Amino acid sequence: MRHWQVRRIMTSVKVAVRVRPFSNREIAQKCKCIISMNGQVTTIHGYKDGHERSHSFTYDYSYCSIDLQDTSYASQRTVYNDLGLEMLEHAFHGYNVCIFAYGQTGAGKSFTMMGKPSGDDQGIIPQFCKDLFQRISENSKKEANLTYSVEVSYMEIYCERVRDLLNPKNTTNLRVREHPLLGPYVEDLTKLAVTTYQDISNLIDEGNKSRTVAATNMNETSSRSHAVFTLVLTQRRHDLETNLETEKVSRICLVDLAGSERADSTGAEGIRLKEGANINKSLTTLGKVISALAEMSSGNQPSKKKRKSEFIPYRDSVLTWLLRENLGGNSKTAMIAAISPADINYEETLSTLRYADRAKQIVCRAVVNEDPNAKLIRELKSEVCRLKELLQKQGIDPGTLERKIITRQNSVYSVLEEDAIDRLKASEKLIAELNETWEEKLKRTEFIRAVRESELREMGVATGDDGQTLGVFQPKKFAHLVNLNEDPFISECLLYYIKEGITKVGRPDALVRQDIQLNGQLIQSEHCEFENKENIVTLIPKASALCFVNGKAVTEPVVLHSGNRIILGKYHVFRFNNPQELMQSRMSASVSNDEPIDWAYAQNELLEIQGIDLKAEMQKKLMEMEEQYKKEKQEFAMAFERQRKHVLSPGLLAAKLDSIVLMDLSCLLPTSHTVVSRRLREMQAPKFNFSLASYWTTVSEAVFLSAAHQSYCTFAKKCEKCRFLSSNFKNE
Repeated sequence: MRHWQVRRIMTSVKVAVRVRPFSNREIAQKCKCIISMNGQVTTIHGYKDGHERSHSFTYDYSYCSIDLQDTSYASQRTVYNDLGLEMLEHAFHGYNVCIFAYGQTGAGKSFTMMGKPSGDDQGIIPQFCKDLFQRISENSKKEANLTYSVEVSYMEIYCERVRDLLNPKNTTNLRVREHPLLGPYVEDLTKLAVTTYQDISNLIDEGNKSRTVAATNMNETSSRSHAVFTLVLTQRRHDLETNLETEKVSRICLVDLAGSERADSTGAEGIRLKEGANINKSLTTLGKVISALAEMSSGNQPSKKKRKSEFIPYRDSVLTWLLRENLGGNSKTAMIAAISPADINYEETLSTLRYADRAKQIVCRAVVNEDPNAKLIRELKSEVCRLKELLQKQGIDPGTLERKIITRQNSVYSVLEEDAIDRLKASEKLIAELNETWEEKLKRTEFIRAVRESELREMGVATGDDGQTLGVFQPKKFAHLVNLNEDPFISECLLYYIKEGITKVGRPDALVRQDIQLNGQLIQSEHCEFENKENIVTLIPKASALCFVNGKAVTEPVVLHSGNRIILGKYHVFRFNNPQELMQSRMSASVSNDEPIDWAYAQNELLEIQGIDLKAEMQKKLMEMEEQYKKEKQEFAMAFERQRKHVLSPGLLAAKLDSIVLMDLSCLLPTSHTVVSRRLREMQAPKFNFSLASYWTTVSEAVFLSAAHQSYCTFAKKCEKCRFLSSNFKNE
């Protein structure tokens, strides 16, 4: 009989804050730096009403990555050495670990987690995986009776839907379930066996490719979705003295959260606004979970509030449901809060810092589970037997269950029967997965890899000569298209060869098979053709097909040159490369080399050609918002004046305040009816403190309260409250 051992350790969530360098946009706008760091303390400096307002927070780590020349500059390696190595050590001791990055869009989360493919800018995930296999190799040489196995899964959560990034057959929304033994898990999520770091690197690249294809088709970027990369490390030790075998299984979750953002700051509308609402929903739920866990961990709240907060809203979003064990549960967890140094992002940065400050109060209860599989399989089999007995009592033979489902399509099972059947199938799936041998897992991994590469080839995506290399490589002979995306981490991930002769571009469901298959808005069944004749490539658009070359709409055949920007439909952006042409000319025929040809370049070019001045449009929008503000302010002043002149007796005002006064002005006031009524009552109290700065936030609110008070004040001219309020309003 195998040993079952549990060791429980309570530990707080590790929290680090990292400030990135200024972006090109922030430099162009001459933004000021509002972040300073001193040791573990991060301070944000803001100004309001001409006075400096600073907020300081203390974290486990504060990383300043603004200036590369600064002696305190925090590199990718520095961040990994502090957080990644510690979590790697915990994983080898048998603990579940989790590292997640949070912050507004463009704050540097993906760079911190993923980084660049090679060199010193690799992120936490590739460094972690590389050191993982290096440690496995070293330990295996030291102990011959110790063996390791690693499995990988990669998924994204987009608009509360889970998508498998490693299996092209799992195109539908995957179901999130909860098992009494395993907790929340994603049903049918692909777990692939890996034996080297290169295997993981290829899977990350393949997953990013799947993400890129879906992102382009749906007009999203990686900041639109949460990415969850999971490693399962299994350590098997054979004891020669007792001839027993024990296991340790560690679950390692590396999460790149979607960017938090405000609709008014990003100009989001339509589909993007809906995406943002779903993202903010999951992040808001994450915030609620963190706050509730922090309050429970602090233990200094009133009993009623404590009882109320004992319910943690994990199930309010898919993200928090899946990360339940990593947040206050069985896990060693670290959070990296990514922030911008620019003053234009003051509100978002302050919100992120407060978010992180709450997270550091969470206490997790990490457990080392040794040899969980034997117990899991035993308990799952017991549950299967119980469910089969339950079905037999309902008159259903589990042995003929599949046949009965087919033959009784017109009949309806009871809710109890359906639930029992569903749970039985889920348990049998889990048993089959746990009983799968390592060799079977490797075979399944190889099969899925072949299917995935076949799917990519069907779409026209280029693969390496060995059929396995899916990383971006520049062909030396063939003309090709490379994708461009708003997100640099999924830009230049896909290559499409332009073969000799005709290369057709269209939708996958076209009557005639297309060489390059694209989806998305305004892509026709047969969209266009590329004719490659003696290394001269011509774009031939189909009738009514939306095609742009260097920002200009084209309806007739046009010869392409290396560096040309091509937009097909509404969202598919490419750069055309022709190595043979470059070899002949030794230079690009259309674009100078001093400016990178990326997604932003192509979009700005398109706007300029169409006569759209982006800065002018932003200025126009700002003017419209200012006019709207002035109009609303004037309307409010007129409404307030009418209300002020309408004198009411004290008794009548108290009776009709909510139904008349607040009904007219509720849409303009910054507070609710309850708050206004409470403040009016407090104005009548003998010890009422007239402190505008500390008690109400806007002049308009104070003006209304003053008018409401004066409307029933029978001695307004002598009333100290009226005189105080009036003088302050004049000063404002």
